[in-house]
Amino acid sequence: MIDWKRQTTYYLLTLVAVMLGYAVVYHEAMAAFEGREPTFLHSLQVVVETFTTTGFGSDAPWWSPEMNLLVIVMDLTGVVLIFMALPVFVFPLLEERLSTTVPTSVAGYEDHVVICAHTPRGETLVQELDSMDVASLFVVSDRDEARDLYERGRSVIHGDPESVETLEGACVADARALVADADDETNASVVLSAKEAAPDTRVVSLIESPEVADYHRYAGADLVVSPRRMLGERLASKATTAVSANLGEGGLSVGGDGIGGDEPPGDDAGDGDGSTDDENEGDEPAVDAVDADESAVDAVEIGGELEIAELLVHRGSPLVGERLADSGVADLRGTNVIGAWFRGEFVTPPSPDDVIDEHTILLVAGPESQLERLKELTLSATRHSGGGAVLVAGYGEVGSTVAEALAAAGSRTVVVDRVEGPGVDVVGDATDPQTLSSAGIEDARSVVFALADDTATIFATLVAKQLAPAVEVIARANDAENVPKLYRAGAEYVLALSTVSGRMLASDLLDEEIISPSTQIEIVRTAAPRLAGRSLAQADVRARTNCTVIAAERGGEILTEIGPDFVVRDDDALIVAGTDGDINRFNELAS
Repeated sequence: MIDWKRQTTYYLLTLVAVMLGYAVVYHEAMAAFEGREPTFLHSLQVVVETFTTTGFGSDAPWWSPEMNLLVIVMDLTGVVLIFMALPVFVFPLLEERLSTTVPTSVAGYEDHVVICAHTPRGETLVQELDSMDVASLFVVSDRDEARDLYERGRSVIHGDPESVETLEGACVADARALVADADDETNASVVLSAKEAAPDTRVVSLIESPEVADYHRYAGADLVVSPRRMLGERLASKATTAVSANLGEGGLSVGGDGIGGDEPPGDDAGDGDGSTDDENEGDEPAVDAVDADESAVDAVEIGGELEIAELLVHRGSPLVGERLADSGVADLRGTNVIGAWFRGEFVTPPSPDDVIDEHTILLVAGPESQLERLKELTLSATRHSGGGAVLVAGYGEVGSTVAEALAAAGSRTVVVDRVEGPGVDVVGDATDPQTLSSAGIEDARSVVFALADDTATIFATLVAKQLAPAVEVIARANDAENVPKLYRAGAEYVLALSTVSGRMLASDLLDEEIISPSTQIEIVRTAAPRLAGRSLAQADVRARTNCTVIAAERGGEILTEIGPDFVVRDDDALIVAGTDGDINRFNELAS
């Protein structure tokens, strides 16, 4: 608005100066060529009438060619200065007056999350916060972008996020946290302003280059996050194991607040370091562990033998093409399917009629021995054994992180990149069949596409599947909208950069982990006195609440063989899986 006023002032001063100049010229020309001597005020009147086309002056007509030429020049000048200025100055003013006004501050906000700048990962974060009834507020410097968000119903203020005054207008002192989500330089400035406005508010800074992390910490950031490194670690974890729950290690207890877990393909969960049980406070689960031993089930022990795991169904598995009811999963004693991802879409609980394909991922609970048997069913008889190398295509921040994580896990890698350099084994284009063949894709265990361009990743996936149909393709997507394309191209697992970072932030800010980031699946232990004396089938629990009872605690013992005929007792504590809303419905039914 300040720039508009300054430009308008310059324009008006220029217009006045030109009119006064023409008035002087007209006054002298009338005396010289027409033999008449009007007053200067009359000459100015003629110039104004000519410029505004409200008249051609009381002196018309002019007999001398010189005066007619002067009037023609004045006409043209007036058209340029008056009418061509309308779209530049007047129309924007009218548009601004008639358009939606975005607030520059808010009042009464508390325990909210302030997000400085608007990005796809910020949108993911807001969706997660909304699902947990945590308020959020964008601070956006671009007026048009802020107005668009405001008209879409987002909580947003327009202002400079580097300004202390703007952050104070966002009630940052009463906020749960502030997230700096712009470029590296801007974020450092935002961190400094945030700490000046609210020294006690938690500040999270997202960085593109890991080299600047120390500067952001020095500026005062409480947490510095590198989304690309995190994405690389996630891609590596998918390349080293078919079972990727990553929920923690060593028997994590279930509490009333639930426990969390891993992500669906293309809709990745964030890492969290908050305890999910009061008794476990201070004992942080290791959520980024990479297990190189593919024969082991990477899962979390709930209690006794009960564990939760995520199982990827591979092409060639006997489960492919089977309805869930006919798959034999229900025949494994004590095993329950909590949810399933069908080509990136999470369903809970899945229908018995849902058909399993080579991209399905099952989220299951059961004894470790049964999960091992189920895992064997998900693998392909023709799938490569663990002896093959993992191809890593793209050696930027994401790709180098993948390679480092795989090396740390003991996996052999072959790195492909366009540019020769340390760590690159094959120089070439990953979309070129000859390059992939030179890298040994036919004998590879998996291929991880960590390319910066989604179009190239999609094409490279098609090429890889043409050369080696059985190879497992794990892909990075920058835009979440391209995730379905990558699945259609043949990728087994896709992680989107924006959703990885957005869900990681949600996990950290909410101080909990999430089994299904998009639906907030939780596992809780709860009493069910109103179900006492009835079986789960009689109470119609699943149909009425969408929850799955995966176990029961009775007399200090965990019972895992829970079927429709299981009868609830007064002193039972049921271990239940479901979304936030489903858990609430279950509590209304059973408590």
